[in-house]
Amino acid sequence: MRRRQFIAAVGGTTLAMAAPSAGLPRRIGSGDIGQLNARFAKVIASDHQYGGRRSIESRAAALADEAMELQRHGTASQRVRSGLYACAASFMSSAMWAAIDGRRFAAAQQHLERAAGLAAMSGDAAIQFRIWSHAGSLYRHLGRPADALAANDVARNLPIARRDPLFASLGHARHAAIHGLTGDANAVRRSVGRAQDALDRADLEVTRPFWITAHYDQAELDSLALAASLSLGRYEDAEAHAHRSLALLRPHMQRSRAITSARLARAQLGQGDLEPAVATAMEIPPDLSVHPRVAGMLDRFGASLRTVGSDSRAARIWTDYSHDKGRSTA
Repeated sequence: MRRRQFIAAVGGTTLAMAAPSAGLPRRIGSGDIGQLNARFAKVIASDHQYGGRRSIESRAAALADEAMELQRHGTASQRVRSGLYACAASFMSSAMWAAIDGRRFAAAQQHLERAAGLAAMSGDAAIQFRIWSHAGSLYRHLGRPADALAANDVARNLPIARRDPLFASLGHARHAAIHGLTGDANAVRRSVGRAQDALDRADLEVTRPFWITAHYDQAELDSLALAASLSLGRYEDAEAHAHRSLALLRPHMQRSRAITSARLARAQLGQGDLEPAVATAMEIPPDLSVHPRVAGMLDRFGASLRTVGSDSRAARIWTDYSHDKGRSTA
């Protein structure tokens, strides 16, 4: 009930924005939608390469405003108007993800509220899935697994997740990562198994929204299984998932490669392999090691290394490396 009231409230706000302005409006058509989608693809590409930057967040939010300007000042069929709402919701979902990735959680929450309202008015199940799946990730990063499971369940219960195995697989994989926080190893195993089964059944030749085909595949499934395994303290399983993910990651997924490498280092450290862990962490390019999520992982890695082997050669190497890197980025 609260969710329906929330969507109705946000929807009313956004509909007010879409009221026609004075003067002769121009006709908005599918070509305008195509141009917006092309710009959305560029936002996605920037996110995969850099991730978390305020510039990506701001650009995506500004493009959502542009889509709503077309709503206010143009005339269009109902189909095109739904498409404009979907475009605005898509941009806001990217603004939300950039804020999550950059650890700006208050901003992410604000973007979620706007994105959910726009998506509800669009009637686009795919973008609704993306937004609620991102909401699950937001609450997972905030350490609120109950809210994360509830939000991800909204995504998983959408008709598109029942109809399309690729969407179902992503929903199950993100559920596994959330279950890792609860310490429920059986739930993690079930969710990873269901994600793998659905991915194996998915026809990858089917046309789908760019955001999911550019992001979700076997490498991402293993990355989420890696996160779950680390949360459970199952370091051997985590290392196996990490190696598989790194082997399959597409070249443009540089941010994802850095995150997976940082997690691999943690998995190796958890098994007592100090020097291999340090070597893995040092392989992360300096420009990616300052990414907010990666930097946080490496800080925690360093703290754990000092706890388990403060007098070790590996700890001394990491301390020297960290100091040198700090001077080079100052």
